[in-house]
Amino acid sequence: MTAEPGVIEAAGVVVPAHDEAELLPACLIALRYAAAAISIPVHVMVVADTCTDRTAATARAYGAAVISIGARNVGAARAAGMTGLLRLTAGRDPAATWLATTDADTVVPSGWLRRQLEYADAGWDVVLGTVTVSNWDGHPPHVPGAFERRYAFGAGPHPHVHGANLGIRASAYLAAGGFPPLRTAEDHALLAAATEAGCAVLQAGDLTVETSSRRQARAPDGFGHLLRTLAG
Repeated sequence: MTAEPGVIEAAGVVVPAHDEAELLPACLIALRYAAAAISIPVHVMVVADTCTDRTAATARAYGAAVISIGARNVGAARAAGMTGLLRLTAGRDPAATWLATTDADTVVPSGWLRRQLEYADAGWDVVLGTVTVSNWDGHPPHVPGAFERRYAFGAGPHPHVHGANLGIRASAYLAAGGFPPLRTAEDHALLAAATEAGCAVLQAGDLTVETSSRRQARAPDGFGHLLRTLAG
């Protein structure tokens, strides 16, 4: 582990967004409820990456801080957001700071941050959750079942890694070198680096977020690509 078990004193959430003005409000409203469920400061940082719509204005209207970049790269966007959060929490012990990330088309449950912090306070450095899809409109009828069969993991730790449902202690994030500027699988790369650095990783099957079923993937070979593959 990179840190002894201890109480987290501050938290932040990064939301990378490329032209997400339509779906972003639901994401930020859910994060507001998640932040209200814990008693420590929570910073929400939206990274507007190469946006041509009102993503940045929408984020500010819902109370989020905004960083604008032109990378068109989800790894670079998550990294920029994490850097912004680290600046906002610069006076705090990195071992007592928790950094989470989700996606702009994703809605987290109200207990999302609270559960991550419970795991962090128990000594875990990285917490990986799962995703679910509730609305399959626009997909062939066989896709929901195909997804369930592909995604099922049974009892015990799950095998999935999603930037839409990930939390990491700031000290562990720094030890891992941060998100690399990859257009896809930046979450897998961070996990590999954190594991190599000796961080304690928990694959939490009880921590699930709801993401959209759109097939217009923001990242190549990402979740939208998987859904297109399942549709045939």
